[in-house]
Amino acid sequence: MKRDIVLAGVGGQGVLSVGELIARSALVEGLAVKQGEVHGMAQRGGAVQAFLRLADRPISSDLVPEATADLILSMEPLEGLRYLRYLAPDGVVVTATEPVRNVPDYPDSEKLLARIAALPHSLLVDARRLAEQAGSTRAVNVVMVGAVLHLLPIAAATVEQQVRRAFGRHGERMVEVNLRALAAGREAVACLTH
Repeated sequence: MKRDIVLAGVGGQGVLSVGELIARSALVEGLAVKQGEVHGMAQRGGAVQAFLRLADRPISSDLVPEATADLILSMEPLEGLRYLRYLAPDGVVVTATEPVRNVPDYPDSEKLLARIAALPHSLLVDARRLAEQAGSTRAVNVVMVGAVLHLLPIAAATVEQQVRRAFGRHGERMVEVNLRALAAGREAVACLTH
């Protein structure tokens, strides 16, 4: 078993937090994990991309070769499209629908979403709305982790445990908000895929 993941978004969206949450969960379950460096402008608004590789055997490199990624997990639609060259023919693009207009000539949102929806395997998630319903728009990244759980070789209970660990220092309210966000992402995708 192997899962190669490209994480994409812009600075301030929690791309690093997503990678850490998935990686720690995989490690708890005894999987091998390699997490590549973040590339791009990690400051708020700049493009950010990272690789995450999970396997049930040792992994020699943290790089995901082009045309081999099982999953592109994007916090923002344009960034999801930016890394399509990494996607395997049967790979899945899962992206939040809310654009981050960080450049003056940002493309038309409807056209972007239509392009993603036209891919053979894609899911569009209204993560901002779901995060707001969970209690904080800052939980978009955790909604997106929930949205891809069915594609990962990790038990939901393990990810919930890591959410508790990651947000515990911020108080019980933040733990509960993020657990609701995780569940909302899972439920939204379950509705979309059935």
